[in-house]
Amino acid sequence: MEVPEIGSETRRLVCFEDRGFCRYYVGVRGTQKPCEWAYFSLETLRLLEEHSGEEVSRSPVARYAKRHGLLPLKHMRKVAWRLMVRVMPREVARFIQSRFGELKVSKARYEDLLGEADQYYPKYLRLLQNDLLR
Repeated sequence: MEVPEIGSETRRLVCFEDRGFCRYYVGVRGTQKPCEWAYFSLETLRLLEEHSGEEVSRSPVARYAKRHGLLPLKHMRKVAWRLMVRVMPREVARFIQSRFGELKVSKARYEDLLGEADQYYPKYLRLLQNDLLR
């Protein structure tokens, strides 16, 4: 598939087995909540594959989180942001979170950011794992 922002082609799902993560081209722009790329761990990919085809609405997930004292879904992006900026430049974190209102980049810089996001995302995953083990 073609990624308009960089004028090149890529597979929609690219997994970096050696670095422990995947990125998926979502390509949703022009909405209130844009999402260009979705980054996730290989463990999350396995969960997605396991539950592929199942419908899950937000309500049961939110109720489960509340019942078990987990972080509300609406706060996940903020927490992810705070952790990301500990291990990567803010511009890269903005790119990963599709914060395009805060990120003005040329086509050349977009491609650079894609590569930098691929480089820094494993550091973010390691930080998550270390924080979860504490």
